[in-house]
Amino acid sequence: MSVVLVVNTGSSSLKYQVVDPATGHSRARGLIERIGEKDGRMRHESGGGGPTVVDADLPDHGAALALMLDVLRRDALIDDAIAVGHRVVHGGSEYREPVVVDPGVESAIERLIPLAPLHNPAGLLGIHELRRLMPDVPHVAVFDTAFHATIPPEAYTYAIPSEIAARTHARKYGFHGTSYQYVTRRAAEFLSVPETGVNLIVCHLGNGASMAAIRDGSSVDTTMGMTPLQGLVMGTRSGDIDPAVVFHLVRSTDLSMDEGDALLNKDSGLKGLTGISDMREVRERAAAGDEDAVRAIAVYAYRVRLYIGAYLAVLPSVNALVFTAGIGEHDAALRAEVCDPLAHLGIRLDPSANAGPGEGIRAIDDGTGPIRILVVPTDEEAQIARQAAEAVVAAAP
Repeated sequence: MSVVLVVNTGSSSLKYQVVDPATGHSRARGLIERIGEKDGRMRHESGGGGPTVVDADLPDHGAALALMLDVLRRDALIDDAIAVGHRVVHGGSEYREPVVVDPGVESAIERLIPLAPLHNPAGLLGIHELRRLMPDVPHVAVFDTAFHATIPPEAYTYAIPSEIAARTHARKYGFHGTSYQYVTRRAAEFLSVPETGVNLIVCHLGNGASMAAIRDGSSVDTTMGMTPLQGLVMGTRSGDIDPAVVFHLVRSTDLSMDEGDALLNKDSGLKGLTGISDMREVRERAAAGDEDAVRAIAVYAYRVRLYIGAYLAVLPSVNALVFTAGIGEHDAALRAEVCDPLAHLGIRLDPSANAGPGEGIRAIDDGTGPIRILVVPTDEEAQIARQAAEAVVAAAP
């Protein structure tokens, strides 16, 4: 079985998984945290056993990646690796599909850092270090923005002076693309509809949340914009907000522009409304009668419904409304709060199917409406592995 090592490098953490690209089966997975500190920790799972925890001094990403490779090589988990797939958040308008990494690609990712200053530097560092540590295996960059490259100009253009937009690359790009691509394929299979003919509204609801309108298997709009801040209410992000609010906050308080940026990205959303960012805790407080929590859930669900209405107007027809990611897959109450007010639009939930336990892809509509409602567990690592393997084959002489 040939495998792909999938790596997601963060500023102080590293997630990895060893995946069979043909089946999506995971041979091993792990998380390394506290990179840059002496009390770093690695949590590794393989072979169906329980997790192994390793404490280590991890002064930098090179040390973290070397530790990962030591563990994987010790157990012969990547001896048959055909590629390393790297998640890269922002590919700008340059990359519409995964690409085998060379020095030119590294330079391009570096040029794109201003579009994703919190994410692309870490992704680039992971690519650079792993190419040094694994020089004999092809490395593939899989961009979170690439799936949305099909969004038409009327959807991605901001109504600001064109010269400034062109010079600063200011436009909608969208994110969560790897997840959307995986979920689109799986939903089409479940519905017995060709992927190139399926129309979906997909709700990727996690701590970071977005939605996408999928027409004929391709993205035609999404809620996130030039950055992941636009769109839905999220764990710590405000989502849609009057742009003038930023200037008002800066003028009315002693916040700097950078502090205002941090406020909307790190201290808003559910956290701003309730003090906590985890929807599970917010729901517990709401059940106990906390009015702030009740209002926060209502705001969250309203924003999702608002975009469902918008995307019904964008798409010629809809095969299914799809829920995915942590909240979308596991919060039955939220799905009901979103769907129940939309029965008049043909979105009709089956309360028993929605509330019942279930694993894997499943339908939760009552069968009477024209729009199916699905829960589709996402698997970004399986999608990255698949795309990395395909990119290596395509690039072969």
